[in-house]
Order: sequence, then structure tokens, then C-alpha cells
Amino acid sequence: QVQLVESGGGLVQAGDSLRLSCAASGRTFGSYAMGWFRQAPGKERDFVAAINWSGGNTYYADSVKGRFTISRDNAKKMAYLQMNSLKSEDTAVYYCAADGRFMRSRAPIEGAEYQYWGQGTQVTVSS
Repeated sequence: QVQLVESGGGLVQAGDSLRLSCAASGRTFGSYAMGWFRQAPGKERDFVAAINWSGGNTYYADSVKGRFTISRDNAKKMAYLQMNSLKSEDTAVYYCAADGRFMRSRAPIEGAEYQYWGQGTQVTVSS
């Protein structure tokens, strides 16, 4: 079983930066792909970024490419989402997710492929 806890959300102004963190439990964190998703009010959950188990492969939604960076520290059992040049349309609840399938070379971009989810952290960007 894997438990995920996000932190780092908050209220910022457009153009600011935030770093979200995702703390994971479980002995095999280093073998999991990790993803970040977000859900704005009244909208579906959208893919934001994903990283494979080693950190060697990363994937981004077009809307965040060049502004957001996903990373991980397997020794600390942490995943991160560095968000720069934030826009009002980035306002959402952000969720981290883990794909427990062992050492997949690629990280999924579909939410249905993730088995474990955190509770979410709110990011609000004022314009």
C-alpha cells in the first residue's frame, strides 16, 4: 500500500512560482512512476506531468511545458512539481499519483493507470 501526501499549495499572483511536494510511504517508492494531475472547479481532472521510476523520462501537458518541472528524490521518497510563471488558468487542486507497476520505462499520462492518489493541494493564482 502506498500513501501520498501533497503540500506546497497556496495563493500566489500571476507570474509567481510554487513548488509542490508529494511525500510517499512504502518501501518500493523508487520503482513507481509518479504523476501530477489537476482539477479546476467544474472541470475534469487533467494530466499535468509525469516521471518514470528513475527520473530519466518526463512528460508534460502542452499547457505547462516550459513552465513546470517534475522531479523526484527516491532516497527521500519525494516527488516535486516546480511551477514557474503561473497563470490564472493554473488554478486548481493538484494531485500526485503513483503507478505501482514495477519499473516501467515510461510514466502514464492517463489518470486511470495510477493506483494511488493523494488528497490534493489547492493552488490559486490571482491575476
